[in-house]
Amino acid sequence: MCDRIERFRHKDEEPAVSTIQHDPADEPMATLDVDRSDEEYRSWLKEAVRKVQADANRSADTHLLRFPLPEHWGIDLYLKDESTHPTGSLKHRLARSLFLYGLCNGWIRPDRPVIEASSGSTAVSEAYFAKLIGVPFIAVMPRTTSAEKGRLIEFHGGRCHFVDDSRTMYAESARLAVETGGHYMDQFTYAERATDWRGNNNIAESMFQQLRLERYPEPAWIVATAGTGGTSATIARYVHYMQHDTRICVADPENSCFFDGWTKHDPDATSDCGSRIEGIGRPRMEPSFVPGAIDRMMKVPDAASVAAVRALDRAIGRKAGGSTGTGLWSALRIVAEMVAAGRTGSVVTLICDPGDRYLDKYYSDAWLAEQGLDITPYEQTIEGLLATGEWPAQER
Repeated sequence: MCDRIERFRHKDEEPAVSTIQHDPADEPMATLDVDRSDEEYRSWLKEAVRKVQADANRSADTHLLRFPLPEHWGIDLYLKDESTHPTGSLKHRLARSLFLYGLCNGWIRPDRPVIEASSGSTAVSEAYFAKLIGVPFIAVMPRTTSAEKGRLIEFHGGRCHFVDDSRTMYAESARLAVETGGHYMDQFTYAERATDWRGNNNIAESMFQQLRLERYPEPAWIVATAGTGGTSATIARYVHYMQHDTRICVADPENSCFFDGWTKHDPDATSDCGSRIEGIGRPRMEPSFVPGAIDRMMKVPDAASVAAVRALDRAIGRKAGGSTGTGLWSALRIVAEMVAAGRTGSVVTLICDPGDRYLDKYYSDAWLAEQGLDITPYEQTIEGLLATGEWPAQER
């Protein structure tokens, strides 16, 4: 027999009738059922997630330090000191989020390596978490990465895999993941989505909590730098979500495409060579960089970044990495604008990682000479600002 199926296109049309052959001898279709439950894996997963969450629970929040400015300006400049994390950098937060994201998605598995493309600091932090949960770790890094970062990765049980061209890190990491059966963490894609930007003690919520008793608890500006773009996205989204009036500025170094891509609305912007300021600046517009969330960008000369980080050492006795200098230079420029306009308020930027990883670079006059960098005019700009409140006209 045949089942009649009628399709009426309009009330005045004749019904269109089609037939489907049906053999009454056919058995009803069986339900397909594949159960991949693995009690041993789920037990391992629960313990791995517990260990990563316990790390966050026992780690005290990072400090918010003040950069000394003349009191009569009515402006406070703060630095969120992310170098005090267990692995010494801002990337500790990111690595924790990425590991929880990868674990809860079922991507990170027992005995299979985690692989990451990194300029060093993220890899140091990921090596720490890989060791914590007992999986191998491979860092794919430019050969120019500081030797100290390589030492720290190996200290935490990781392995360094170097490439000559930083633009090849992504493909090489993906290749190693396929070859080893491991998981390519891909911070440049997942940084902005792995972090809970609504709160959960993310870096932005922590800043605002620490500022609540200050004279200007809602900063006029927060200045971040971009490697993945995840930090600026987290801060900007939190500010918008909480309806603060704070503006977000991203400082970009030389040899990075973020500034050009943002100013020209060009998602395909690229840079031909790698950044000298380790940890920030990228040769392509990374998926985790969210241009629409930020208010302002500055392109900072590398010599200015070095001058600023050395000024920080003189001002508060803390050595920091070059990315800290990139953000501090931009923050000081904003402070100068506020002074010139007679505005009061607060500005916040970050200490991203410690300077002892870069003693042979940003604190070495020989390295500066080798790179052809003259920091003298930028040091004079900072000294002039702190003495007079003025920023040179050619820099405005």
